[in-house]
Amino acid sequence: MPTNSAATSTAPYTPILVDPDATSPPHSETHFDSADVVRDLCVGLSDGLTVPFALSAGLSALQNPALVVTAGLAEIVAGAISMGLGGWLAGRSEINHYDAERRRELKEVREMPDAEVQEIVDIFEPYGISRDALAPLISQLQANEEQFVDFMMKFELNLERPSPRRSWISALTIGLSYLAGGLVPLIPYFFIRDDIRVALFVSAGLTVFVLLIFGYIKARVLGVKNAYASALETALIGILAAAVAWGVASLVQEK
Repeated sequence: MPTNSAATSTAPYTPILVDPDATSPPHSETHFDSADVVRDLCVGLSDGLTVPFALSAGLSALQNPALVVTAGLAEIVAGAISMGLGGWLAGRSEINHYDAERRRELKEVREMPDAEVQEIVDIFEPYGISRDALAPLISQLQANEEQFVDFMMKFELNLERPSPRRSWISALTIGLSYLAGGLVPLIPYFFIRDDIRVALFVSAGLTVFVLLIFGYIKARVLGVKNAYASALETALIGILAAAVAWGVASLVQEK
């Protein structure tokens, strides 16, 4: 029975040699490097659109437009400050965590250099790189303590050095995005005072529309495969929160 020799070939792998003198077109890679900012925007806008929307929808059951506007504005301001402070604390925590881990790693490099070298070997072992092949790298790292520690922080612990401005950027991004998002569901209540039910419907429609747009843009920026599903998911979360808040307020009013 004939066999396909090409399919069963066991020829050894031949590495591709690159001519160092050869010229080639410049190669550029584009990677998204603002994930932290987008994450903060998502947190701020999502909560800013959802929480005040749910609050205003719930309070609309009380049939008091002035109460909706007053409570809504108070919640937006308080929420923006709280969310911004939370972002600042989270940023500071990242910096403190990195500094603590780096001090620990520096101590290990000084007191247990052989163990640290073995960790380098263990990092590259799954890629088929032997200890002998790593000898120049290890020698170079051992000659510079700071580089040794930086290498271990990145490749052993998978930690990047946080920017000193990270905490303030996070606080401002989350706080301002919450403030901007929170104003959206309140806008109709400023202009429609004679019929709070109409204001509720307009607020719901406006907020759902913004949630859909926000969910779609977020998905596109982050490279999510199905941006439309992400937009629908974001809007449904806001609708669910508002429905629950409105139902609770209605039950309380009846009692």
